[in-house]
Amino acid sequence: MFGAIRKAYGGFLGARRARSGPGDAGGPGGTARAGGKRTHNLFEAAAVYVSACAEDDQDRIDEAADWVSPEALSFGVNELACRAVIALARERDESPQTVARELLGLPAA
Repeated sequence: MFGAIRKAYGGFLGARRARSGPGDAGGPGGTARAGGKRTHNLFEAAAVYVSACAEDDQDRIDEAADWVSPEALSFGVNELACRAVIALARERDESPQTVARELLGLPAA
């Protein structure tokens, strides 16, 4: 169901992967950096990333994308999308597929 979302973010994350270096946070939840900065987990990074995208805040998008690996961010964004669609579907008493298609502006299946 969310293959299109994964594919769309995959292109963006592929570009980020090309910029990643050995000092980047590597694990699924992020790791401490040499400067001793606070680490962020993948769900926190996904929440900040998605909200920054919604607000068109490029500085916060870049900041959140640097907190965790591109793969972890992709997983977190996917998980956030799934949870959001499920919550909206329950709220509207509709199926998740109907809500997802509506959010993306697709015709009803």
